[in-house]
Amino acid sequence: MLEVGMANGKEFKGSEHPAKARGSLSVFILVWIASLLLARNAVPDSSKQDHPYQPTRRKNVVQLPKSPKIQFRTHRTAWRERAAARILYLEQQADRERCRTAKSPAEQCQRKETLEGISRQLEEAGNAITARRRLFSGAAALERTWANVRATDVMLLALCADEDLRSRSADVLSHVQQHLRPGNPLRVRTEAVEKRLEIKNPGPGDRELLVLALSASYDALDAEFSRVRSLSIILRIATFFVLLGAGGLAAWGWSCPHSLNMCFIPKSGGPIACPSGEIFPKPHHVPSRYAQRDDVLVIEAAGLAGAALTVIASLRRIQGTSTPYMLPLSAALLKFPTGALTAFIGVLLIKGAFIPGLSALDSSSQIMAWAVIFGAAQHLVTRFVDARARETLSDVGRAPADPEPVAPGTTPGSARK
Repeated sequence: MLEVGMANGKEFKGSEHPAKARGSLSVFILVWIASLLLARNAVPDSSKQDHPYQPTRRKNVVQLPKSPKIQFRTHRTAWRERAAARILYLEQQADRERCRTAKSPAEQCQRKETLEGISRQLEEAGNAITARRRLFSGAAALERTWANVRATDVMLLALCADEDLRSRSADVLSHVQQHLRPGNPLRVRTEAVEKRLEIKNPGPGDRELLVLALSASYDALDAEFSRVRSLSIILRIATFFVLLGAGGLAAWGWSCPHSLNMCFIPKSGGPIACPSGEIFPKPHHVPSRYAQRDDVLVIEAAGLAGAALTVIASLRRIQGTSTPYMLPLSAALLKFPTGALTAFIGVLLIKGAFIPGLSALDSSSQIMAWAVIFGAAQHLVTRFVDARARETLSDVGRAPADPEPVAPGTTPGSARK
């Protein structure tokens, strides 16, 4: 008996080790979280404020505050680094233009006012990329930054020398050809001006035309990005609502499993097949009593796995994009909750004998297999979304086609027919 008691005591002491390990892990996690909170509160109040941008002669936009804690809190993303480099380049161009003087006092005054406007534009762009990042503020900061950068580029074109204007005319023509349709009068006149500048100096009105053409091409580029951004937002909102619907069905099945009975009673009289496992029948029990709380959740998980397979298969067609909005990712994320929802609907159709020959499934493995198949079948619905996303991305940087000519006495619709 003593040996048995000692053995039992050893077993009892050995069983305490997992509890002690779990307790130590919990204490370690709590200490770690407390240290993070204390470190965050220890940051001075100045780090919680936005750091204003100053021109290059005082402090450029690439420089961050000297405090390492503030540097950690104000880290920048890739597009902010690229924008910072572009702002520095434009600052150098503006400093170069300050060294030139105009022929008349009136023109010199105009140059001074334009250079002050450039400084304000660059200051706005610098404040946008150095401001403290907030939730859901990335798109607004991006639009604010590049809108001011493009406006600065247009203003510098209006101030540059004639030699610089001749060299920049090719760049302006490239922008115009990418974003304006071939029949646009502004594009036609820009092409003519660029050919003329190849052999002689700019004439009266050539500078103003190039400035107007560059501004119009930037406006067209902003419109293309706006279409990409709006479609990405629509897909994210749709993903949220589909996910909300799938989660609501799972919560409904968990709280009231008898109302969403996904179990199949085989005609041969064997065990009842439910998504979460087989159950032996009991006397005086109605079929809905065999439903389990996690049946709907298990079906949606299988549909999620089927959707993941289609996402992996579609990765071979995904290409990189120069747009700042992750439209392919938004289209891919929509597939996951849609796969969970289609899996539930497909199994429900089989349960309701809507599909001939599949009204009785014999095991939970068959239910899971069909849930995976229906989850992968969501591609029949979301492929139209993928096609629309690819079409929208392909329109960025490509000039729209001219409208088809309409014959006299016909409407555009009848001419198209």
